[in-house]
Amino acid sequence: MMNHLRRLPRRAILMACAALPVGALGVWALGQRNSTPIEVATLPPPSGPLNVYHLGHSLVGADVPYLLAQFAGEGHRYNVQRGSGTSLRAHWEEDEPILDFEKVNAAPIWRAPKAALATQDYDAVIFAEMVELRDAIKYFDAAHYLNLWADLARKGNPNARLYLYETWHRLDDPDGWLARIDKDLDALWLGQLTSKDDRTANDQPLYLIPGGQVLAAITRAAEAGGIPGLTDRNALFDLLPDGTRDQIHLSPLGAYIVALTHYAVLYHRSPEGLPHQVTLSDGTAYTALDAEGAGILQSLVWQVVTALPRTGLASAAVEVT
Repeated sequence: MMNHLRRLPRRAILMACAALPVGALGVWALGQRNSTPIEVATLPPPSGPLNVYHLGHSLVGADVPYLLAQFAGEGHRYNVQRGSGTSLRAHWEEDEPILDFEKVNAAPIWRAPKAALATQDYDAVIFAEMVELRDAIKYFDAAHYLNLWADLARKGNPNARLYLYETWHRLDDPDGWLARIDKDLDALWLGQLTSKDDRTANDQPLYLIPGGQVLAAITRAAEAGGIPGLTDRNALFDLLPDGTRDQIHLSPLGAYIVALTHYAVLYHRSPEGLPHQVTLSDGTAYTALDAEGAGILQSLVWQVVTALPRTGLASAAVEVT
């Protein structure tokens, strides 16, 4: 069946996906998952451009916020603080070093997070915890520090939308990269990392930007032959200077996909139809597959984010006309 899908145009692939039973589509989209640990209210779409703060590390990267701004268009603004492998604890505790701080943080994009989040300047705030996530939870008090950061943002702007950016672990993880993504969302990201915050802040909860879930869905589709120009997960990850595969950091294609995911969740809009020819943060022109392949990526992103209630989006059925 998948070899046949490979030869079909995009609309035919979407029709084939719509015809699959939910469990079969889940093989491509979400793997095997349990229910979301808590229920959250569906958010209304934002009324205009957003001012966004990104707090995290190298899996936020420079390209994801930059591409998100391109997709969102005029009026979208953002600030960041990043480090390399940086925990939310290290961002909070001023006596803890942030690796590569000077390399990746420069004004005007950089803004000190405690001062920034104490203001009403931001419509959305996105938190990314370090990985290995099990270590972050066990040794770096991740649930506590996520709650501290979220409460600071709530006090600054009670109307801000708060998000946890679900990332991923290394491709060579001994437990299996896809297996970790499938199991960790409910068990770790939503089961443990958000646990303290979920108990105390349900009126302004943390929503989800499912970066790992989207990369897993696209990997399954690509490795089943469903995405022209993309055959396996390796293309989603960067190359190191010696030519070997980076086991965790995104390639431009991976950053493009994760930026589409941010756009879909933050703006409640399907990314279908967004350009596949973009500019990266260093000014380099980049083309994500061809128009057909990029369209399938965009469709899969929308399927995933609308299938997960924790994103705050209303479920959207696949439309076939």
